[in-house]
Amino acid sequence: MRGPLGAVIGRYPSSDGSAQMGGIISHNRKCRDLVFLLIFIAFWVGMIVNSSFGFNQGNPLRLTYGLDYKGNVCGDKHANPGLRELELKYWLNPNQVYQSHLKDSQFKLADARSICLLDCPTPSEDSLNWVCDYPEGEIRLSMDDWIDRNYDYFEFLTPEMRNSSVNLQGPCYPVIFPSINVYWSCQFLARPSNVSLTHWKQMGGMNIDADLLIDKSIHKSTNSRSSVLKRYVSDIGKSWPVLIVCGGILPLFLAVIWLLMVRHFVAAMPWVTVVLFNVLIVAVTMFYYLKAGWIGNDAITPIIGEHDPYVHIFGRELNHMRAAAVLMTFVMVVSVLTSIAIIRRIIMATSVLKVAAKVIGEVQALIIFPIIPYAILAIFYMLWLSAALHLFSSGRVVQNNCNSNCCAYDLASKRVNCDRCCGYSLRYTPHIDIAIFFHLFGCYWATQFFVACSSTVIAGSVASYYWARRDTSPEIPFLPVFASMKRLARYNLGSMAVGSLTVSFMESIRFLLESIRRKLKVASIAPNSWIGRAAHNTSRFCLRCIEWIIKSVNRNAYIMIAITGKSFCKASAIATELIINNILRIGKVNVIGDVILFLGKLCVSLASALFAFLMLDTHKYRSAHNKISSPLFPVLVCWGLGYVVATLFFGVVEMSIDTIILSYCQDSEEHQGTAQYAPPLLMETLNDQNEMQRLTQGPPSS
Repeated sequence: MRGPLGAVIGRYPSSDGSAQMGGIISHNRKCRDLVFLLIFIAFWVGMIVNSSFGFNQGNPLRLTYGLDYKGNVCGDKHANPGLRELELKYWLNPNQVYQSHLKDSQFKLADARSICLLDCPTPSEDSLNWVCDYPEGEIRLSMDDWIDRNYDYFEFLTPEMRNSSVNLQGPCYPVIFPSINVYWSCQFLARPSNVSLTHWKQMGGMNIDADLLIDKSIHKSTNSRSSVLKRYVSDIGKSWPVLIVCGGILPLFLAVIWLLMVRHFVAAMPWVTVVLFNVLIVAVTMFYYLKAGWIGNDAITPIIGEHDPYVHIFGRELNHMRAAAVLMTFVMVVSVLTSIAIIRRIIMATSVLKVAAKVIGEVQALIIFPIIPYAILAIFYMLWLSAALHLFSSGRVVQNNCNSNCCAYDLASKRVNCDRCCGYSLRYTPHIDIAIFFHLFGCYWATQFFVACSSTVIAGSVASYYWARRDTSPEIPFLPVFASMKRLARYNLGSMAVGSLTVSFMESIRFLLESIRRKLKVASIAPNSWIGRAAHNTSRFCLRCIEWIIKSVNRNAYIMIAITGKSFCKASAIATELIINNILRIGKVNVIGDVILFLGKLCVSLASALFAFLMLDTHKYRSAHNKISSPLFPVLVCWGLGYVVATLFFGVVEMSIDTIILSYCQDSEEHQGTAQYAPPLLMETLNDQNEMQRLTQGPPSS
């Protein structure tokens, strides 16, 4: 049984029996949960080491551009030769491309000879064009001259070189097929130029296969799951200005405006929030429909730059966008219907928000305090994202081990070389998946930690306001926010570490169990096998248990930490007991207030997603090297960042309400059911049982 908290959260007696001033929530504290604070610090050291590995081994250019036959990344100005602005991968030998797609062939596209170009070559209308290897050896041309000549120096070749080129062994290769830029790879179109083929045959050129397979081979490579994932990660890096504006600045601006409106126009805010939420979710869903091609002609396309309008190439990104549009449609319908269902209860939400508005008016520093954790998280996210891009692209470029005929003329050795002519691939470091998961988990844990710290500081400030209501103004610290920050930094960082770790750990387990459950469902094990059914039901039961645990380990524990200074587990037990004992008095009011605040967070995050769509629809992100493969991931990241920023700022209102209510519960328990410190507005909201019945159940039926 726990004792009364009056000596901790109210005025406490001194040794001579007199009441001490300035004793609000500051008596008898000590450092808590130090072991978990040390674990958190050790984890950060691991994050730094993990990120250093990524910076050392990674190159974000690999996520977008391919490798040439020398192992250079296209577009890399530090390559040999320098490939600055040469971002397009082009396969020189069309027969190698064709053979790589044959079922019985052991030749792989990665071993086909490829170079990096500025644009995709096209066949000539009246002659035969050539694309030649990088100039070196006897070909005394600079890279700039080679580009200016459209990569053609066939006229400078010796008879031996020309004979080798006619046999498709280089250094020059004929341009027989038109090609288009598909995600920075020149994809052949199975439409060989008759004029070019005629000239090629007149020269005695080797037979060239002109089957449809030449179209499918490169498309299969660029459309593989690993290539799509790399492009999605690269999209996030390319759209960093959008992330800063729509994921950082815009939600900051909107969240501050929302807080100010709660302060001055509290009666209208629930209605404004519900209406704005419905408008925004419909608008965002319509943008998904636009990019999916179901409305208008603005569907995402894998083709970069100008091209024949009759050429259509589909990629996985379009299918993913359409799946997201279907999901958003379902979410939109459920959300709109739910928001309509709670309209009758909005008046109660207005009463709850009035309590928070009163607190914000008394402790005005609460409005600007979230800027501090916001700035810390902004710096952390920028460093984390840079490390993530390098980590995702970390590895060593190694030459493949192939047994295929990849002979090609070597300008440096002046002969046809069949040794070590295989292509290059990126070999990922062992256990890279663990390193990436560690990095992702670290981001979630750090986010939860800073949100927990912000919530605890707000709770401590509001508790100071509540328990000093009947005392003189010196009883409230002159700067309650900074006093609460000082207590947090001195005593409670370990509790923040264990609380945020618990939430992060449980979410990770839930994610893993959900993945296992989906795999069982896809494999159709559950319906036919009792083992499958048992595993299926067990995983679902575990998911529900984890969800219950996550709901139990919530912001109420941070409130009691701010008030009592107890450890995380002890504070969680105190908060849970208070809520259970007073669930009938505070449950309905607290829940409806949380719903309105949740809709407010979604409004800010949806606005961030909407503006991200608009920014990504500009010319900068639709062409050239800045083109993104799909707006899906950048929009989702902006959506998530907007929600995190809204959580920081809306936490002022959220934690104010919850802290006032928990303090009210403890106040009532210590004074035989009558709260002595509660603000009149809170008493009116909680004790008017007839009004609550009317609002939550509606008028009695006749």
